[in-house]
Amino acid sequence: MIDSKKSNLKKTDWEIDFYSRPIIDENGKKRWELLITSTNNFNDIKTFKWEKICPASSVNSIWLKDALEEAIEEAYSQGWDKPSVIRCWRSSMKTMIKRAADQIGIELISSRRTYSLMEWLINRERTFYPQQKGYTGVNLAPPSSPITNQAIPLPEEVRGDSWSFASLSLDTLREADEWEIEFSNLIPIKDSINQNVSIPGIRLFSPKRSLALAAWLGGLEPAKLLIEGTQIILEAGQADRWLVTDVEEEAKKAIENNFLNTKLDADGLQFISVQKSPEENSLDGFWMLKDIGEI
Repeated sequence: MIDSKKSNLKKTDWEIDFYSRPIIDENGKKRWELLITSTNNFNDIKTFKWEKICPASSVNSIWLKDALEEAIEEAYSQGWDKPSVIRCWRSSMKTMIKRAADQIGIELISSRRTYSLMEWLINRERTFYPQQKGYTGVNLAPPSSPITNQAIPLPEEVRGDSWSFASLSLDTLREADEWEIEFSNLIPIKDSINQNVSIPGIRLFSPKRSLALAAWLGGLEPAKLLIEGTQIILEAGQADRWLVTDVEEEAKKAIENNFLNTKLDADGLQFISVQKSPEENSLDGFWMLKDIGEI
């Protein structure tokens, strides 16, 4: 057994995808593949990546459990600790992955906060799979069905008493790990991002419930903000769509343009913050989000 208490091991969550790929093998079967990547930390972009092809006849939780244990051993040899959490964004595989993860004591979280994994998948779809023998040119492994759920109002526990649209300079955002925040989740900022782009976001305010609101919001696994019509939508979890607020028609275009510019020039970065009031400097919650492309 691996001694996960060794303090010199790097600790991080994992992001996982176990599904078929746009490749037909020599037996005329779809290639199944397990991809695992560690979740990048804010100031450390070193990533553990692991992949393994699964025979189509062995797609089950038994094979997956053994593969996960193999990945843990390999991670350990590279200086990574066994993860306590795995995030999975593909709803159709949730049951199988959970069954395998439960057997080795890893918590599964259904979440679209799998930015490292999605970037890897997008890259493989564009550059790796087309070079493989048996490539079909048809994506056999699309993301979960496009999100069509109607957005519903945020739960009472997560509604601020007021809100405002905001933006942060990239230099300010790069200092986020130095801020005092009760609940947060930060993601790396690439050096290649346009330094002059302002990062858009939403600030939620609640003088009496700010801390509790932040705790609840983190549990929703916030992934990205969208502008639809005159509504600001938060996509979270595996398929949740929450209505954050309505915006004035006059303000809609400016906000929409800001989000679009950031998607094009700043790696899709966004944020949500929670604080007691606009005048309060301290934050009870802060999440960096990313509007990443689709595969």
